[in-house]
Amino acid sequence: VKMNKTTDTVITILVLLLFFSLQKVTGIVIGKTDVKSFPDRKNVGADRFTFGFTVKDSPDFFINVAAWGSDFYVNGLSNSFSIGDCVTIENPLVASKDPEKGDRFCPTTPSLYRLLVSEAHSQVCLCADVGTIDRMLLLIHLPVKDPGDFYSLGDIVANGQQLDGTVINILAAVKSTGEPKQFTTSDGRKGQRLEVKLFDDSVSSFPIICWDREAIQFAQTWIPKETVLFIADAKISFDSFRSGMAATVNSKTIITVNPDTREASLLFSYAKQLCESGALDQDEKPENVSVDAIIDVYTVSQLKQKAQKSPEAFFGITYSFISKLDLDSSVSKVIRTRCSMCKFQVTEGAQSCTNQLCQGRDQASLLATTGFDLLVDLTDHTGTLHACTLRSPVAEKALGCTPIEFTSLTDDERTAMKWKFLLERCKIYVKILPSAKTRSGIRGVVVACSLADPGEVKQHMSALLCL
Repeated sequence: VKMNKTTDTVITILVLLLFFSLQKVTGIVIGKTDVKSFPDRKNVGADRFTFGFTVKDSPDFFINVAAWGSDFYVNGLSNSFSIGDCVTIENPLVASKDPEKGDRFCPTTPSLYRLLVSEAHSQVCLCADVGTIDRMLLLIHLPVKDPGDFYSLGDIVANGQQLDGTVINILAAVKSTGEPKQFTTSDGRKGQRLEVKLFDDSVSSFPIICWDREAIQFAQTWIPKETVLFIADAKISFDSFRSGMAATVNSKTIITVNPDTREASLLFSYAKQLCESGALDQDEKPENVSVDAIIDVYTVSQLKQKAQKSPEAFFGITYSFISKLDLDSSVSKVIRTRCSMCKFQVTEGAQSCTNQLCQGRDQASLLATTGFDLLVDLTDHTGTLHACTLRSPVAEKALGCTPIEFTSLTDDERTAMKWKFLLERCKIYVKILPSAKTRSGIRGVVVACSLADPGEVKQHMSALLCL
């Protein structure tokens, strides 16, 4: 793509004139679709190629652009810029929108017009003027819809199938981004799919699916647990496989990353505090896979190697020693109290949740749960997996006591309980997840733990050593 260095007058989207040629528009790309092809009616046997993008040049005005032409031109143009780039569009055809045809599949815009770009008459250039780029970059954090007009994830879940098939706005934070999955349809067409997990103060995990390559590439730039999204016009549907609701990014969807709004700022602060407190990890429920279904045995080194090869979470069994188990620390480091509504950590005896976004904040009394909340190290002959999460109810079953019973133990009894695990090899069912907060880049969640049968250990360790 050429860098635009001309100083000709740029027209704003607001004052574009219908069918008036030699116009120039500069804006930041806020949305973009994949290249598609259609049979050329004027040239039998040939295809025409097209893709769409949306540019914004002021807080309130943005417009859809469609590029048409040959395979070489359209794919070359599409590859020359991405969402977030500032572009100048020279000599586009300005046409009225047609809501009955293609425009109903495009993002909703305040402009009465749309722009058409062709190889013969138009040019799209990356903007080279630093001042213009700086001004345009501010616009990318402004939602294209009313910043207060959105559903919380809790609202979506509560409404359930009443929202099936609707298009709504969502404000949520990114919890995790999966890996793109490639597939081939029954008629031989290749496709891809990526799932992003969202969360907010009402729901700890909610899926949104991307099918477009452009949407997938955009999603892969989002930093989990540090990114808030305003998703305009996401399609909501009931996912029968999950027996729950899911959102989908479609050709009408515009996603604003880390919006410059009060609501987004509050959610960003909540997400940051939630991650720092470890409360978000509460969602890594052991119950989402039956312990009986976990059969693969790993050494600690093999767990690390598999995690580095694939960012997807997985389950396994390791016969290891718990080499760090601080049961003889102060009780406040072993047992923690969390708000039952939002899982935010609260101090013992607190009258209300300190999370500003908690939906139970205004209740007369705080609903809270108290449980074990430990970080343990797992060690075998191949290495150590540091800072694995061990929480109630798994910890209660492993330790053989409740939090209340634990608080009544003497220091000597707590130390004895600790050494029972430090000196004996355990059979530990563990979930391994990617984590940006740990030095190793992975994190373990203990799903189940018990003292191991020596014969079983010998059998499995012999098999592993033979690999």
